[in-house]
Amino acid sequence: MSSSCAVLQQVRHGLIRSALPKVSSSVSPLMGPPEIYKISNPPSPPLPPPSSSGNPLFDFFYHVVPGTKPKTVVRRLELAWNYDSLIALKLICNSRGVRGTGKSDKTSFYAAALWLHKHHPKTLACNVRTFAEFGSFKDLPEILHQIITKKGKEEEEPMPRPKSQFKLKLESRKEPMIERWRIPADIRIQANMDRDQIVKKRARIQRKEARIKKAVRAIETYNGDANYRFLHDRISEVFAECLVSDLQNLNSGNIRKISFASKWCPSLDLSYDQSTLLCESIARRIFPRELFPEYEKIDEAHYRFRIRDRLRKEVLVPLRSALKLPELYMSSNNWRMLPYDQVPSVAMKRYRKTFMKYDKGRFKSYRKSIKQGEKKIAVGTLLPHQILAASRYDQNVAEIQWRRMVEDLLKISKLKDSLAIWGGPASGRAKNVSMALSLLVSEMSQGPWKGKLMTFWRVPTLEKIEGDDLSWKESFVIEDCHMDIAIDFQRVFDVILQVAVDGKLKEDEMIKRLYVFTKMEFKYASHKVITYRLGDDGEVLEQVNGDWETDYREIQKKFRERGFSNVPEIVFWNLEHPVTTVVKGGYTGVTLVSGFSCKLLKLFVEGDIDDINPVALMESAISGKEYDKLVVVD
Repeated sequence: MSSSCAVLQQVRHGLIRSALPKVSSSVSPLMGPPEIYKISNPPSPPLPPPSSSGNPLFDFFYHVVPGTKPKTVVRRLELAWNYDSLIALKLICNSRGVRGTGKSDKTSFYAAALWLHKHHPKTLACNVRTFAEFGSFKDLPEILHQIITKKGKEEEEPMPRPKSQFKLKLESRKEPMIERWRIPADIRIQANMDRDQIVKKRARIQRKEARIKKAVRAIETYNGDANYRFLHDRISEVFAECLVSDLQNLNSGNIRKISFASKWCPSLDLSYDQSTLLCESIARRIFPRELFPEYEKIDEAHYRFRIRDRLRKEVLVPLRSALKLPELYMSSNNWRMLPYDQVPSVAMKRYRKTFMKYDKGRFKSYRKSIKQGEKKIAVGTLLPHQILAASRYDQNVAEIQWRRMVEDLLKISKLKDSLAIWGGPASGRAKNVSMALSLLVSEMSQGPWKGKLMTFWRVPTLEKIEGDDLSWKESFVIEDCHMDIAIDFQRVFDVILQVAVDGKLKEDEMIKRLYVFTKMEFKYASHKVITYRLGDDGEVLEQVNGDWETDYREIQKKFRERGFSNVPEIVFWNLEHPVTTVVKGGYTGVTLVSGFSCKLLKLFVEGDIDDINPVALMESAISGKEYDKLVVVD
């Protein structure tokens, strides 16, 4: 019987699973590679606390968006945790959540995870399985890697930077160059080759020393830091349990139930494994001595080598092959077998150019079949602005992905009664997001609002978006839709009322929400709205700077006069990190939102919140069965 069959036989009888204790003391401690046995700055002053809206939880939710500095994330997290630790933990996961569960912000999540390890290590360790569900299994070794790397940077003394030879005076280099050309070419060539060999040998030695240094640091941290050891063991258990379960599914033919644990489990002797020794720890749990007699009498070094090699051959390789990961086909240059219809959406976006370079014929044929509807393409975790950005390089694939996304959202959508105002900035990520969401809302609207958007302008107009594809529609919005630094919302609602009156719309046909996609603060965009009182000949008789509450009462009055009892709610979506927090109590008829994620969009699309307000929005964003799994331990 082969060794692979032996593992599967153990799996069938449940022997391996029984060997996965919850942080068991019976598991041998980490040993590391045999080579390792042969051989501070003052703290920064605390920053002042950030401005607050009165609710630190809402401050964290509203202000921690992609691009927020880690120090700011930590300061806001400290305040939020002291206010309500469980909700703060949910907000941490919301910052990482992909697949519609959060903001897809890895940087903020890692900053929060490092803070948890320092101040609440048991809570971090006991929730790692749930963290992987919000983000990816890759997050788990990354957290360990960042802890180890940060510890190494704190211990190492800064190296003096050598002076560049190019800063030497020209005169000092002339003489050596003259002498150099007096040496025959063949001698110089041989000298260069000898020098290259010396450099390569030195580089090999340095790489080996660096690898040993990483292993020593990993062992010392594991043995000397109880909190790190607890986290390391818990992550090892999560990977081991998932890999054993995946082997069971592979053996029974349930390929679709196989997780991505094998994909993101560190590969032997690569970066994550070198810095954390995680492969050894996982292998010790899958192949413990007490369940495998062949390991009982061999020494530790040989045991470590055998189980690590067995982890690779009998666990990772077959599971990764079953997942049909595109990276496997690419690394083996086996392009003809690459199943494009099973490539995840993010991988398709990342490797599109590579597919065209090395497998142009098959990839073009696949794209053609997608266009004709013969095959489907994954949308997965792609967000609207990512599809829009991809349309500039691969129009056909992006169009299919966009249509699939719209179809999926229409099944649960209540955006048919919505209208968008595009107030995108001149460039950057916020522009792409605001453009994509504006186009999405316009396509999902119905009646006289379908395919239209309002301009962010002192004299706003309702524009019909022209174009047959995403690129043309984007170009039309950029070139033909005016944009300014402020908008007169009174005039916006005047235009909406005029359309409703001209179309003889009933109360239930009036739009319910007005989305404003921008990177501005609401108070800067609308707080000082310039209104005019005109004479009979059109001459300006009076100019008044009014605040929002005054304007809103005037808007309500106009709607009642036209027979509409309700004013459309304004959803003011700030797509970049705000400069200040929201005012206590907010603005009447306005919901303030910041950042971007599919989860936030779905909250409005699905209409889950009857009385939408900023705090209720936060509470709904962190609701769901995945958030109920989180626990605070310390």
